[in-house]
Amino acid sequence: MTGSLEVELNGDGLHSVEAPPSFSATGAFDIVLENVGQAVHVHVHLDDELSTAASIDTGNHYVTGGDVQRVHVRTASLSEPVSGRLKIVTGYGAETAYVTVRIEPAAEKKPGIDVDETLSRPPKREPEPSIGEQLADLLPSQTVLPAVALGLLVLVVAGVVVTVVQNTVVVLTVGAILGAVAVAAAFVLREA
Repeated sequence: MTGSLEVELNGDGLHSVEAPPSFSATGAFDIVLENVGQAVHVHVHLDDELSTAASIDTGNHYVTGGDVQRVHVRTASLSEPVSGRLKIVTGYGAETAYVTVRIEPAAEKKPGIDVDETLSRPPKREPEPSIGEQLADLLPSQTVLPAVALGLLVLVVAGVVVTVVQNTVVVLTVGAILGAVAVAAAFVLREA
């Protein structure tokens, strides 16, 4: 909406109307009726040329003393400017003022693209992990660590037993136990 058409009522006496001789708008606008005197009846009328491009909900208004009323003028979509006269009448015809109104077509709006507000901020970058964090990532997780420690303990005990007792049955038994530990370790590490 472009500016407002300012009209002063009762400024120079009862029923007087002060309005500019001409007014231009691009699209819809308001007629502001400012009453500086006693209460007054006001009639607003668009002539034939102007009514092809604009409309008012109601033409008759009662404006009390010291009050301001806005009359909204809606406009149709225009391809070229339209000019006409706006008639403002007070006191049931006691005073009349005419304003030449020119309504310009609204500039065509190019379709916009909605952009998410988060795109206006740079992305948050995670800090580079320290050497300690990188090494901690290489170690097994805390849930797997006890199983790995137990597996290493079994290997050490098995190695000691095979070295001390050089019996074929003991070596085969230790080998079976080591195989079972290796299979269990594979399952635990795969789940981690």
